[in-house]
Amino acid sequence: MKNSLYNKSLLSLKDLNKLEIKKIINLAKKLKHLKKTKKKISFLEGKNIVSIFELNSTRTRCAFEISAFNQKVNVTNLDVKNTHMGEKESIEDTVKVFNFMYDAIQYRGPNHNVIKEIKKYSKIPVWNGLTNKYHPIQILSDIFTIIENLKKNKKLCKITIAYIGDCKNNIAKTILEASKILNININMISNKKFLPKIKKKNKKILFTENKYIGLNNVDFIYTDTWFSMGQNNNKIKNKIKLLKKYQINKNLLKKTKNENTRILHCMPAIHNNKTEFSKKIFRKYKINNGLEITDEVFKSKNSLVFEQVKNKIYIIQAIMILSLKKNINFLKF
Repeated sequence: MKNSLYNKSLLSLKDLNKLEIKKIINLAKKLKHLKKTKKKISFLEGKNIVSIFELNSTRTRCAFEISAFNQKVNVTNLDVKNTHMGEKESIEDTVKVFNFMYDAIQYRGPNHNVIKEIKKYSKIPVWNGLTNKYHPIQILSDIFTIIENLKKNKKLCKITIAYIGDCKNNIAKTILEASKILNININMISNKKFLPKIKKKNKKILFTENKYIGLNNVDFIYTDTWFSMGQNNNKIKNKIKLLKKYQINKNLLKKTKNENTRILHCMPAIHNNKTEFSKKIFRKYKINNGLEITDEVFKSKNSLVFEQVKNKIYIIQAIMILSLKKNINFLKF
């Protein structure tokens, strides 16, 4: 079987076609089943990857380490404190060293131009663990989660996902890429200041400030934290003011007129006051019931947030295998 993903980098979903996305998700599904049945799931013994974390990470870092462990892959984790890349040594020189030491590079950082430069000099696959522009591994995990939770006989192209909140962040941009590749209906709902400018009309994508229009009979609602990627504290007050009516809460869910609407959030979520950041925000702006999502909805039976986390492990393993194994005849799709 020809493997078009072999030695291929993943900087954004645009690097993949529909068939390749389907192949990644199908393999993730198979790996998840094999894990449950305690059968062999490791196919990459002896491979080496380097993971660069210029931004803090919990779920992505843990998912990469567990995925590597499951595939018997050796991992080197680097952060800004233990690498010279970009400071005392050029990206070009660093990557040329990686080329003969490793089989792949994972990068997570605040500037998408850095990962583009890494790819420019890399002879091995480069995977985007998150940048300011895109988060492809997260959205692949989300699509996998959505597929697992589709109603019987309902196709992906027939559902509607409402993304609500800051529609200019990396998650929103990657969801729009997914819509174009997979033909998914997406409603982007926010204050006009946080809606992307429409360059080309697409009948599958709706941009609206109106919650009643954007949420009507949707199958999934997705949101993300309003403050990430080094958010300027001076802009927090104004952002809360403009986005507060787009919080996912019990009343907002009623606007869907669909009691089976499922909730997605890539985390971290500001749904309670149990973190130092949330305590500070809640106290300063007199908030007492979550920010972008309420605690009640976050923990409700309709919430899929922890399924998203779990599925990232299998998506990453699928990407690793398909990127690093030229011959995939042993895989039955």
